[in-house]
Parts: sequence; C-alpha cells; structure tokens
Amino acid sequence: MGKVRIIGGSWRGRVLLVEDAPGLRPSADRVRETLFNLLGQVLDDLICVDCFAGTGALGLEALSRGARQVHILEKASNAFKALQKNISSFKLEEVTGELILQKTDALTYLAKLPSQAIDIVFIDPPFAQPELLQQALLQAKRILRVGPSAAIYLEHPSTLKIETLLTELKLDQELIIKRSIRSGQAIGTLLVPKSI
Repeated sequence: MGKVRIIGGSWRGRVLLVEDAPGLRPSADRVRETLFNLLGQVLDDLICVDCFAGTGALGLEALSRGARQVHILEKASNAFKALQKNISSFKLEEVTGELILQKTDALTYLAKLPSQAIDIVFIDPPFAQPELLQQALLQAKRILRVGPSAAIYLEHPSTLKIETLLTELKLDQELIIKRSIRSGQAIGTLLVPKSI
C-alpha cells in the first residue's frame, strides 16, 4: 500500500493511503504541487469536479485550498471504499467547502451537470481506455464556466499528443495548453480557455 499527501491548505500534510489496484496511478505530490501553483494556492469560491478520482487527491487538495464545492466521482468499488475510508479520517469541519462524493460513472454524471457550472475539471481516467479522456474532455468543455479561474486538467500517457486531440475534437480554437507536467510515463496537461 502506498500513500500520497495533501500539499497545501487546511489539510496540508494529511496522508491518503493508496490501495494497490491495477491502473490506479495517484497524481504524484510534485505534479499536484506544480498544478496548484498554476491554479492558485487558494481556490476560494470555486466549484470543482474530480473525474475518475481514484484516491481523490486532486479533489481533496482543491477542497483543502478553499474550493466552495468539490464533486469527487469514482466508479470502481474498491477505489471508492478506499476513498470513503480516507475521507473518514479527515475532519470535514476543517474546510469551508462542500464535498459531494459519488460512486458513479463520471461521464454519466458530467452529462447531467448544467452548462457553464464548473470552474475546474480534473480528468484522470484509466490509461487503457483513451476514449474516456476524449468523452470527458468534451463534457468538461461544455460545463466549464467562463472566467479567469476556468481550467481543465488532464492526466494522460506521454504517447498521447493533446494538441492533436484538441484538433480532432474541434476544441483547438477554444482551449489552449497552459502547461504540461511530466511524471514518468504520465503527463499532466493544464488547459485553459483561449482569450478572445
């Protein structure tokens, strides 16, 4: 069993235990630190969705940093049970935001969210199912609220070229790559709306 820690905010230093499960790759501490340096140390009043959450590290990090509401979505039973167990060791009264934890299919859940309702979307699907990333990205663009905090974060294999994907999905005129963060065979890519 591995572990990752919350990097900043109210829960800084808290540990999340990581189950040994096929395909489960928690975002490395260094990657999350870089990501939240880019997103802003404080996410006050923002609404976030953590799709294919696994350990929930991205969503819990956002909640720790002041997000108003965080939807954490995980479908796999073992990962969801581990997530519940980890969250039960945290004191929810130490954060100001609302945690919405759902054992659900992320794509189905995203499809039910209203347009322009979410500030930050985290997408980290199993690498063996690249179609999940594409479908989630299209939904993320639809639900993304227009504003200075708007962002979509993707974790994907280094073999996937996001520029090509954006072109194929006809999103290249709407989203741009702000930063890519490499971690072994994985890359984290932060997308933001293109300025008009």
